[in-house]
Amino acid sequence: MGNLVWTVLGTGSGLAAQSAARSVIKKLWVLATGKQPPANPLSPHVALAEAVGWAVVSGAVVGVVRMLATREAAKFYEKSAGHLPKKLQDVSA
Repeated sequence: MGNLVWTVLGTGSGLAAQSAARSVIKKLWVLATGKQPPANPLSPHVALAEAVGWAVVSGAVVGVVRMLATREAAKFYEKSAGHLPKKLQDVSA
C-alpha cells in the first residue's frame, strides 16, 4: 500500500508543480521577450536561438520545481508513515 500512496503523492505533486511552473515561465518569457514562447521549438521555422533558449529555461525551471515538489512530498510522506518511500531510502545507511 505504501508504494501506491507514494506513487500517487510523488507523481501528483510533481505534475502539479510542473503545470504551475510552465504557466509562470510562459508569462515571464512574454515579459522578457515581448512575444509568446515558441509553440513548437522543434520546427525549423523557429529561430535556433529562440528554440534553444526556450528549451534551456523551461527545462531547467520545470526540473528544479518538480524536484522541490517531490522533496516536499517525501517529507510529508515520511512524517505521515514514519519512513521515507522505498525508492528514496538511502541504500548506504
